[in-house]
Amino acid sequence: MPFSQIKKINKGNMFSWWLSWYFLDMPSDILKINKNFLHFGLNYFSIPLLLKTFFSPWRQYRKIYPRGFDFKEYASVFFGNLMSRILGAVARSFLIVIAIIFEILILVMGIVVFISWFLSLPLIFGLIILGLKWMTGI
Repeated sequence: MPFSQIKKINKGNMFSWWLSWYFLDMPSDILKINKNFLHFGLNYFSIPLLLKTFFSPWRQYRKIYPRGFDFKEYASVFFGNLMSRILGAVARSFLIVIAIIFEILILVMGIVVFISWFLSLPLIFGLIILGLKWMTGI
């Protein structure tokens, strides 16, 4: 936020602006950023599409049934298509598991950043006090 907008909003009360920014605006922004990262993970791994096409053949590899009736040829095509669908389901399930792990990591990191934001202020003041005690020998 540019400085000119700060003066318009708070009319000179910098401390109340800082409190509002530290305890309201920034935590809200951190949550929005975490939501955007989670949304990115869903789109990057295409989880909705993977779930929609879970039993589709892998890479659209499928044989076409022959004309006429030959039981051996029909069985070969049927089991070939079945194996392609099983391979597609296994590959998609592997990608879905990786995506879920990624989403969990992003969620945990977002929680860590959110909690760290609130812990940073007492940590800074505590370190300043510790440093002053160390320098003065008290």
